[in-house]
Amino acid sequence: MKKLLALSLMMMAALAINAQEMTDMEEEASSFSISGSVDTYFRTALNANDEVQSFSEITTTNAPATSFANQTGFALGMVNLITAYEGDKVGFVGDLVFGPRGQDAVFASPDLGVLPIINQLYVYWAPTDMVTLTLGNFNTFLGYEVISPTGNFNYSTSYMFSYGPFSHTGLKVDLSLSDNLSVALAVMNPTDATDYNPTDTYTFGAQLGYANDMGGAWLNILYGDQDGNPESDDIDEITDNLFQIDLTTGWNLTDEFYLGLNTTLNTIGLGDGAEDDAENPTFFGVALYPQYSLTDDFALGLRFEYFAESGGYGIIPTDEENGEGSVIDLTLSANYSIGNLTFIPELRLDSFSEDILLDFDYDEDPATEDFFVTGPSLSSFTLAAVYAF
Repeated sequence: MKKLLALSLMMMAALAINAQEMTDMEEEASSFSISGSVDTYFRTALNANDEVQSFSEITTTNAPATSFANQTGFALGMVNLITAYEGDKVGFVGDLVFGPRGQDAVFASPDLGVLPIINQLYVYWAPTDMVTLTLGNFNTFLGYEVISPTGNFNYSTSYMFSYGPFSHTGLKVDLSLSDNLSVALAVMNPTDATDYNPTDTYTFGAQLGYANDMGGAWLNILYGDQDGNPESDDIDEITDNLFQIDLTTGWNLTDEFYLGLNTTLNTIGLGDGAEDDAENPTFFGVALYPQYSLTDDFALGLRFEYFAESGGYGIIPTDEENGEGSVIDLTLSANYSIGNLTFIPELRLDSFSEDILLDFDYDEDPATEDFFVTGPSLSSFTLAAVYAF
């Protein structure tokens, strides 16, 4: 009887352990997810000069100098594949990108003979409900727009997004101070140096956020040496510390009407070797994002962006005397959804303070350059299709 009782107890214990293991496996399976998107588009430049349009090498110059969606004709975006595990206290995210948009997003990854495909790769640990530690490569916390087309209403991107940071690699601490108030602090590699640190310098970031059921506002700061050598005054080679301050906010004013706003200031020190009267390369931008939902499946949205630079940043055309220039980006987009598929027809007009110059002969020798003036504006039409899964 004792042997039978012992055997019965062992069987019950084994069944209990097996049941617990099955439960744990089910919980783990339910916490593992695969998501992402696929996007493609057609774009045509409405006011491009026919003679310039025929030069395949400079066709994209007839597009705004912003990230993504700059090719003409039928073109590809990317495949975005995101795997994630969310546990009770720990988890990870592995975000892979394939295609032209993805390559542009990870442009600073080193060329090691393989195609860079890692957009994000990080682990996190939440020791308490108030604290989360994130270590690895994560997309930037600055700005209104993001890399994935599923996170933006407009398909093309703004100047502030295109010339701000894309991604960081480092350690970030998120603190939840209350149901509405949050703080984040980070120490990271130089901006977009995601695979390793090539300069042995570090960049610091901070965020103060407030959110409720209607929306939220986030104040972001970035500061740090981006190249490790502050001795030069050449913006194309070596620069001193970068400082950027950014405000991002968005609110559902009614059930149908949403209003977002982003403004940012970015400036770079010229280093110890700069001339006394040299001006720090600086850009400033502000954009409004009103959006109105006419039905559950159809919405209209506008991006109205003002962007200006000075000090030879080299982003947009500037005047020769002062090195200053500005552009107004007016982008009207519609979002029409059929299940997980969203069509985005878009009209965009970029109006510059200075004429846009193209090298008509496409000659690499500056002494023989024959510039062709296209005028102070660019206009284009884009039809994009974005599938989210």
